[in-house]
Amino acid sequence: MSDKESYELLGFDNVLLPVGDLGQAVGFYERAGFTVGFRFDEAGIALLKVGAETPGILLRAEEELGHRPPPWPSPRVWLEVPDARAAARELAAAGITALDEAFPVATGWTVEIADPWGNVLGFTDYTKRPELGRRG
Repeated sequence: MSDKESYELLGFDNVLLPVGDLGQAVGFYERAGFTVGFRFDEAGIALLKVGAETPGILLRAEEELGHRPPPWPSPRVWLEVPDARAAARELAAAGITALDEAFPVATGWTVEIADPWGNVLGFTDYTKRPELGRRG
């Protein structure tokens, strides 16, 4: 096996988000529409499912983290949804405030939220370029 073959990027495993309180974080993300794949409180982790894919968003309790006001300078994780503007309405109905109004992107629309620790997640659609989306 060549070095290139052993280093080939095959896709995402999990995306890890540090949080200050695992129970509070799980509650926040459940309100945002996520399903918990598993929760292991003794290790301070919970996995949020993302669609039918095996990898997900791994929440890890980091006790030294306090709440940070959004938008905190951090990487952004964007997830595909069928309709970002509908997602924004559902998030608002669940009591989750978007960082801003849904905004246009090259493929469609995106809305971003931040959890209480400043982790930013975007919900983006492919309404302008459906052929590029998972359902296209």
